Amino acid sequence: MLFALGAWFYVSRVIVAFQIRDAVAHDRPRGNLSDLYPRWLGARELLLHGRDPYSPEITREIQQGYYGRPLDASRPGDPQDQAAFAYPVYVVFLIAPTIFMPFTQVQLLFTALLWFVTGLSVLLWLRVVGWKPPLHILAAIVILTLGSLPVIQAIKLQQLTLLVAALLAGCFAALASGYFVLAGILLALATIKPQLALLPVLWLMAWSFARWHERWRLLAAFSAAILALLAGAQYVLPGWIGRFIIGLRNYHAYTHNASLLQLLSTPTAGYALSGALILLTAWFCRRAFWAASDSAEFAASASLALALVVVTVPMFALYNQVLLLPPLLVLVRDRKSHSERRAGRFLFGITAILLSWPWVASLLLDLALIFFPANLVQDQWKLPFYTSFTLPIFVFMTLAFKIAKTGDSPELPCA
Repeated sequence: MLFALGAWFYVSRVIVAFQIRDAVAHDRPRGNLSDLYPRWLGARELLLHGRDPYSPEITREIQQGYYGRPLDASRPGDPQDQAAFAYPVYVVFLIAPTIFMPFTQVQLLFTALLWFVTGLSVLLWLRVVGWKPPLHILAAIVILTLGSLPVIQAIKLQQLTLLVAALLAGCFAALASGYFVLAGILLALATIKPQLALLPVLWLMAWSFARWHERWRLLAAFSAAILALLAGAQYVLPGWIGRFIIGLRNYHAYTHNASLLQLLSTPTAGYALSGALILLTAWFCRRAFWAASDSAEFAASASLALALVVVTVPMFALYNQVLLLPPLLVLVRDRKSHSERRAGRFLFGITAILLSWPWVASLLLDLALIFFPANLVQDQWKLPFYTSFTLPIFVFMTLAFKIAKTGDSPELPCA
């Protein structure tokens, strides 16, 4: 609880305070800064007035609410992110129930929804990895998850990533419980953020084909659901796919997004490393293609695939690291097994330190506010983020080492 509250206090009193001061100093606009707003306004204008959410006119209207005014290229302090509607158009079907409400009410409802689905995701992932911790451990996991910087950032920004993470958790939990049709539908809905859903979709497709006669319902339900979403999107906005691709290309051009591997190397090397890791992951997880959906081997391999998403997704954002929750649960569940090999102990120890650092650093900055001027402390806001680039790498390596060297024993509890 101390770590969680400390992280929330740090975000409010250090990061946000610094951003407000920095925005004033550089004449940088600040509106509602809700990542839901571009999607909500685009959905409202499309469904109520038939307007193209990808159009420059809608983008300027989005900027009016998101930033407080339209962006001006002649102002050097203005953000590069145009805050355009850069999602598949079928995201409007999830937002449709709110388009008649004022956005201030939508914000409150969506924030409450993100709290709920994130807490629920912890329970769903525990079901997937087959771990039933004691109540006090369960409470600690939920509190630390809700008090982690990736989740705090996502809630503050009202990021749909938390909803997508919950849909993926629901998909894998449904598979672990034998509800293949439900899993396929949830997986299709998770594609509202294609960059996060692509690898899980490919992994589950390969898993389905491995024992097609037993698992065809997953792929059939996913195909039917995704076709319904695409057809519905085509109905409300004919020819939307081409506009979406153009909008996505423009989005990456003005935000200069890159994957974690590209940031740590070069753009070309990052693509090569991503391809190599995808092939390596497929090799490590080859046995899991024939494993049951409620097996520990399946859970570990699925978790490794989600860690791979965070490492390779072509957009580095802290809130994407919420997908590290299942691999971390697997590692903590099997923490005693890491002591069997020196390399395993080393990787697990480094991962634990990297994971703990943001909470420790946040508390240090909170305490520093008592003794030092606020501006001086706020200027050190980056301190808790020093491990952001390395944590996903070590989570991936630690879990990959566990799977490659020891496998994931089927005797582990899976229900």
